Amino acid sequence: MLACCLNGARWPDDLLRQLASPACSDSLFRIVIERLADLFEPRLCDVYAAMFSELIEQAIPELRASDLIHRYQRVRRPRPFSADPKTVFVLSRVTLGADVAITSVVLDAAKRRFPRARIIFTGSRKSWELFAADPRIEHAAVPHLRSGSVAERLAPWHDLRQLLSQPDSIVLDPDSRLTQLGLLPVCPEENYRFFESRAYGGDGDDPLPVLAARWAYETLAVPDATPWIAPAVAPEIPGRPLVTMSLGVGDNPAKRVAAPFEEQLLRRVVKTGAYVLIDEGAGGEEADRVARAVANCRAPHGRVRTFRGPFAGFASAIARSDLYVGYDSAGQHVAAACAVPLLSIFVGYPSPRFLSRWRPWGKGRIERIPVGEEASALELCSQGLKRLIVW
Repeated sequence: MLACCLNGARWPDDLLRQLASPACSDSLFRIVIERLADLFEPRLCDVYAAMFSELIEQAIPELRASDLIHRYQRVRRPRPFSADPKTVFVLSRVTLGADVAITSVVLDAAKRRFPRARIIFTGSRKSWELFAADPRIEHAAVPHLRSGSVAERLAPWHDLRQLLSQPDSIVLDPDSRLTQLGLLPVCPEENYRFFESRAYGGDGDDPLPVLAARWAYETLAVPDATPWIAPAVAPEIPGRPLVTMSLGVGDNPAKRVAAPFEEQLLRRVVKTGAYVLIDEGAGGEEADRVARAVANCRAPHGRVRTFRGPFAGFASAIARSDLYVGYDSAGQHVAAACAVPLLSIFVGYPSPRFLSRWRPWGKGRIERIPVGEEASALELCSQGLKRLIVW
């Protein structure tokens, strides 16, 4: 299926039906859909729309594939919005890093453009907690299913449409997985604005926060919208100077550098004289890697602590730290949004444009380390640390 999509060939109908089944849908999303998005090629947006609109019609017969494609072609064009709604729904991108890098930009623009409206972040509580301290950002919990057949994953659409079709409301969609990247109609079209992050910006190399801000200006006439966070929790930090670290890769082992890189990197950070707070992530394999790195880094007692808890708590610690170090993940976008100096390690990226689009962007000092050969990773990171450290 991926080969058909990349080569512009028509896929076999029986293959598409097979991939929609519970046994295959995980591979469909992980191998095909994520790949089409990560390449950031405008032509592949049309390929995705053609393929997934057929899947939607199979799962929800009341929605016709041809109608979905025609609607998609209309809403993907930025359209200025001039009304003054009472309620503004801003959809979550589902992943934490994207909600900081992109969704927060849209939230910033919405707050400024509609000062009297209710602003409702629509998505998981875990993502909303990144903005929970801002009294203007309300929350509507909406599930995003990560398993099951395509039909089961699309089942929440009816409830989502009912929620988002309230009178005197609009929906701002930053290319959300809740709408399957803009294909599912969730409200009257005139009340819907869609930022197609995979094609917007064309062949340029601007990062996603910059593109989101440009779209916000085109759509809402708000200049210079920026990423931000406002977590309500503030965990204790171990000391100063403080380096926050994350070894999370979002269940994608291709984004890691092989052992013993992580414990060697942690050892280099400890040698700077800083205290270190390192996130254990969601547990499991990531927590095991963190535990091994801490055990083997030979740090003085009390200099390295691990963090366990909701990501919003760790984001609060990042915002108050003196330096952030980690792989391409949510933490780098938090650090960039908070102007915290950061070292971001990119490994296994699928295309040069992915590297450009997802690079952290903000007012702080940023060292981006693209790693092509594992043997060079530690030295590249060491050089980056020397350029960043000021204590």
